[in-house]
Amino acid sequence: MLTAFRNIFKITELRNKVFITLGLIAVFRLGAHLPTPGVDGAALAELINKLEAGQGGSIFSMVSLFSGGALRKCTVFALGIMPYISASIIIQLLQVVIPKLEKIAKEGEAGRKKINQYTRYSTVFLSGIQAFFISIALEHPERIARVFQGIVIVPHPGMLFRITAVITLATGTLILMWLGEQISEKGIGNGISLIITAGIISRFPSAVKIAWQLFAPGNAQGKSPLNLIILFLLMVVVVVGIILVTQAQRKIPIQRAQQIRGRRVYQAQNTYMPLRVNYAGVIPVIFASSLLIFPATIGSMIPDDSFFSFLKVLSSWLAPGQILYNCAYVLLIIFFCYFWTATQFNPIQIADDMKRGGAFVPGIRPGKNTAEYFEKIMVRITLAGAVFLATIAIFPTMVSSRMKIPYIVTQFLGGTGLLIMVGVMLDTMRQVESHLIMRHYDGFMSKTRLKGRF
Repeated sequence: MLTAFRNIFKITELRNKVFITLGLIAVFRLGAHLPTPGVDGAALAELINKLEAGQGGSIFSMVSLFSGGALRKCTVFALGIMPYISASIIIQLLQVVIPKLEKIAKEGEAGRKKINQYTRYSTVFLSGIQAFFISIALEHPERIARVFQGIVIVPHPGMLFRITAVITLATGTLILMWLGEQISEKGIGNGISLIITAGIISRFPSAVKIAWQLFAPGNAQGKSPLNLIILFLLMVVVVVGIILVTQAQRKIPIQRAQQIRGRRVYQAQNTYMPLRVNYAGVIPVIFASSLLIFPATIGSMIPDDSFFSFLKVLSSWLAPGQILYNCAYVLLIIFFCYFWTATQFNPIQIADDMKRGGAFVPGIRPGKNTAEYFEKIMVRITLAGAVFLATIAIFPTMVSSRMKIPYIVTQFLGGTGLLIMVGVMLDTMRQVESHLIMRHYDGFMSKTRLKGRF
């Protein structure tokens, strides 16, 4: 593996892509420390620390996880990339129910550009709404929790501060969106996913610090060392399980009949078509998290005496660790697994391409029967992948409530953060390895490539 990392810097194109990616991620981390004008970052960090101290986590823990800790001091990138992801979900769903949007999406490169433009407009709208509610919540922290009565986060509240906060936070989200697009275009890996991953990794030192305080010898409230061993073993098992399922494939045998084209004779071949068990990757987890974060964040900032106070009660039910949150989270992950697979995997087109190329599945008639066979297989293996993703996603909240450990620690034992980190790292390594193999270099693993093991 060390040889593979050295080979990366021998390829000029790949080396430039890696440096561009690292540079843009560094810009993201720099922006995560630029404060929003008019906000007392120390007071806000103290408030969120108290909110995150309880077991089971909170909605602020989840938002802070995706923003890389930028929410703790309300920096320029406090909203993170979640408004863009929420906008992407909305546009994807609208393509299913609005024929005109579906037609635009099928117009090739021009249609893709239009869809991206609509997504950007939606991102501006959503980030503006979230930024406005956050500015109100910062002016009145007692609306988040009554115990914070008297804490002053915004020394000079008013309309001027709200306008400044909305412009600053919305602009920060747009910058992150642009950084993600530049990484995808000029760097290596998926830009949006890498930005989310970098934010999650930046939270790891804080989790280690809290874990050390819990398990430190001589701490009156410290946990048993046995709990630390259990946590470590759980993390190893979960990481191994995520890698295995992410790389797992169902291999469908494919045969190609002998063909004569002009003066060339193509011999019959036996091969296979790999169908990934987790075809959607970490997309369902990101989509489900962003959908649950948006209403819960807004609802938690509504005052108790407001006409919309019932939304505040609903947001408390949708807080991480609650039964309704876990149920909604599981159902949304399963839904988006099937939704994303349905939009990206077209069995009819694959069956037609095989038929034109003289390929067929042994024992299955070409054409419609082959398409139905592929669809049946994908429905089954997608269910297995979706159930696994949902189980790992709610695993941290279960461990947190069971072992009485803060959510900021258990979120690295599974759940959204670990799923995204492992999935994105595997995808990035796969792209790097493909560049190495094209230049006749060994990949990260000399004997087995980064592919499915099943």
